[in-house]
Amino acid sequence: MLCVIVPLCALFTITQQVTPRDRCVCELANSEQPFPHDKLSIVEDNASKCNNKITSQKTLELESLMLGLERRLPQLQEDVSMLEKEDDGELYGVLSLHVIENEMKDIQVLIDRLNSTTLGHQRITTETAELLEDLKAEMEELEKFDTMHVVKRQQANLRLTRDLDTCRNGLHPTIQPTEPQHGNCPHGLFGNVTGPRVYTAGEYPGSYKYGAWGRDPKPEAGMESWYWLVMLTSSNKYSHYVRLYSSLSSLIVGVSVPGNIQIHSSNPTTNTIQGPNVVLYAGALYYNCYNLDAVCRFNLTTKTVTTLQLPKGTRYNSKGNFCHLEECYLFTDLDLATDESGVWVIYTTTQDFGNLVLSKVEDGEPPTLGQTWRTSVYKQGVTNTFMICGVLYATRYVSSEVEEIFYSFDTATGKEKFNLGIFIKKMSSNIESLNYSPVDHMLHAYCDSYMVSYKVLFE
Repeated sequence: MLCVIVPLCALFTITQQVTPRDRCVCELANSEQPFPHDKLSIVEDNASKCNNKITSQKTLELESLMLGLERRLPQLQEDVSMLEKEDDGELYGVLSLHVIENEMKDIQVLIDRLNSTTLGHQRITTETAELLEDLKAEMEELEKFDTMHVVKRQQANLRLTRDLDTCRNGLHPTIQPTEPQHGNCPHGLFGNVTGPRVYTAGEYPGSYKYGAWGRDPKPEAGMESWYWLVMLTSSNKYSHYVRLYSSLSSLIVGVSVPGNIQIHSSNPTTNTIQGPNVVLYAGALYYNCYNLDAVCRFNLTTKTVTTLQLPKGTRYNSKGNFCHLEECYLFTDLDLATDESGVWVIYTTTQDFGNLVLSKVEDGEPPTLGQTWRTSVYKQGVTNTFMICGVLYATRYVSSEVEEIFYSFDTATGKEKFNLGIFIKKMSSNIESLNYSPVDHMLHAYCDSYMVSYKVLFE
């Protein structure tokens, strides 16, 4: 009888026996412990629970509430100081007390939400910390089964990949303009976007995918800190009212003192808002008129509507939308924008072969179309536009997490740039509307029913 023992990768002992009948018999003896797959499945489930508990939305919710409280308290202090100075009978004192009482109620609501959010976060943090400690211990136990050091090599590869990404991003900073983009901009050159600074579901969380929000660059007296909101309440296409909020904190907690300011009692009908690209300027709402290639201006005080007809051949009724490869944003044929100088309208026409056209809206009764510029960028290759100091900027879809400001057109020089490379971190896959506010130098974005704002940085 011949016996041969051969080591196989230090894992198995193989014994070969040759019997008189010329038969081979192999005996395999595993020198390693069997891998605990069930334990690994439990670890993966626990890790998934951690990911579900700790999200960026929860962190931003707390930051938004803190920001709202930070902005509301100085206003209350100012109103109390004004009350102390009043001494001309009972009327003004009563009115001021009523204003302060309403503000204190709003602040109390904000504080209650902040307290409940903070307690919830503390509980989640404690539970998650304990779970992470358990996961760490279990993973250390599982790593003992990695006799080939596969996991260590994967971890090293991940570190190298992260370092490479950091290096790659560092090699592509925001492109520095070689000349002023607009000679009359008092803030300097537009350099970058940071944030988001505000991220909130507002009064109707998750209810209306399309809409717009922001601030009036030229507000009426007493409404300097007010915000406005328009939601497309009919099939993500139309709306017939605008909501006003006396402060950012009121918008976050969903307290609209005036309520709905209706353009018309029914929707959709004459003068209905069509599409999400809406702006408020000097107490008037500018938007795409229902079923028309025209801009409507709704005066919030007089409740009157005037119309500005756009040139013949202007695409409308969802025939010249903003798009990316996976989706087009319905009824975005006309984009209204505001900057330091007033209101602009961005659109396209058949004679311009689908390229962006930019016109200045001149104030008057009725408003008129001012100077017009034609660009060489295709509108359906763009997802949004906005204006800063007379310069048109266009964005495009990069991924569900990133939007890129890639293009600019300077109305002062007529020069175009296609390589700006300024990136916006998105909180949702789509940005249905985007507008710049010169009041606070913020970009206000409406993203799949969420309101998000970003800080604009100037060089």
